[in-house]
Formats: sequence, C-alpha cells, structure tokens
Amino acid sequence: MSTKERLHNLVDELSEREAELALVIVERRRDDPMLRALAAAPLDDEPSDPDQDASAAEALEAYRHGGAVSSADLRSELGLES
Repeated sequence: MSTKERLHNLVDELSEREAELALVIVERRRDDPMLRALAAAPLDDEPSDPDQDASAAEALEAYRHGGAVSSADLRSELGLES
C-alpha cells in the first residue's frame, strides 16, 4: 500500500473535527516559509559536550516537575501581550 493510500485510509477514519485540525496543520506547513525551511534543514549532527548534556538533563527534569513556562506567561513577562 502506498503512502498516499495509507493517508487516504487514515483521513477516512477521522471525525470532521479531527479532519479540520489536520487540514490546518497541513495547510500551514505548506504555506509557511519558516516551516518549509525548518523541514528542509539538515539534521544537527554536532556532538554535544558533557556540560550541554548536563544542562539538557537538568532542563528536562525541571520540565517534568512543572518548571515549564506557558507561551502566554512568557509573552506577558516579555511585554508582548496582544
């Protein structure tokens, strides 16, 4: 079964609301030059160093314990509310 056939089958199983949301995602991905650029960008294959690994592990642990900031809170904190 081809990828398009598999996609058609999946789309047929979506509710109308799920289809609306999926359409928004697909359309934005096709129309947004930044998302296209990110999708086309090469993978970052630079090795990390132990300090970066420790920092990433610390950030992940903080996130798991509720240390994340919502985008709304961040916008407010930066004075970017609209």
